[in-house]
Amino acid sequence: MPRNFEEWLSLALWLAGAGHFCLLIASFQVPFRLGWKEDLAKLTPFNRKLTWVHGGFTVYTIMAFGAMSLALHEEMLRGDRSALALTFFIGFYWLLRIVVDFAYYSHRDWPEGAAFGRNEVRRLVAVGWARGPGGVCGRGTCRRCDQAQS
Repeated sequence: MPRNFEEWLSLALWLAGAGHFCLLIASFQVPFRLGWKEDLAKLTPFNRKLTWVHGGFTVYTIMAFGAMSLALHEEMLRGDRSALALTFFIGFYWLLRIVVDFAYYSHRDWPEGAAFGRNEVRRLVAVGWARGPGGVCGRGTCRRCDQAQS
């Protein structure tokens, strides 16, 4: 059990690095669970390839975030300038990802079913963290809040 802030931070960095790889387990299910075979067949070959390439780069980015978080663990703890820049970039990436998830996607767009309900719980926990007091949407004036209230 961690005894001080630095040990807690160290543990959090290890878990964040490993968490990126755990997230990939869900990512690899996306094409099957969301019916990409049928949906992407409706696109032109160029747009279909573009979607797969963007998805592949997203997976590569998440893998790189996890690998660099684990490999540069000590540098991040020491506060090395380049490691802190990487840490900021990773944090900003995920913050933007959460903001886009809640500000752009509609609840009505998500598939029905128990498996997708668990994802909704994950999303609600994430937005609760991102919002905070007066955070991303603290006043309940965004599209998400309007939908939740109706």
